[in-house]
Amino acid sequence: MKRRGPVLVVKILVMVAIAVAGFGSAVLYLWNWLMPALFGLPSITFWQALGLMGLSWILFGGLRGFGGTHHHCSSRPWREMSPEERERFHAGFRGRWCRHDEPEEGGSAAPYKDFA
Repeated sequence: MKRRGPVLVVKILVMVAIAVAGFGSAVLYLWNWLMPALFGLPSITFWQALGLMGLSWILFGGLRGFGGTHHHCSSRPWREMSPEERERFHAGFRGRWCRHDEPEEGGSAAPYKDFA
């Protein structure tokens, strides 16, 4: 019986290293091509590009697991709601978060009537 465990681990580690190096290089080249010209920002090194990629991964959902967000978990209750329950939910949400009906001091709510 052959033992494939160590060989498989080495292959996976090599593939991960190649992927990280490739994405890091892509971030490096895109940053150094666009950011100094568009915004006057300084160029970055490869290690700074890896840090930026890691920070982006953390801030934009990397800690939630691989495969992105799982919308299928939250859509089931919505599918099971009746149209009346959905409208009641929308009304409660609009009442709590969308205050476009109330004009601010010295302002008018007229431009926002289409969105309420």
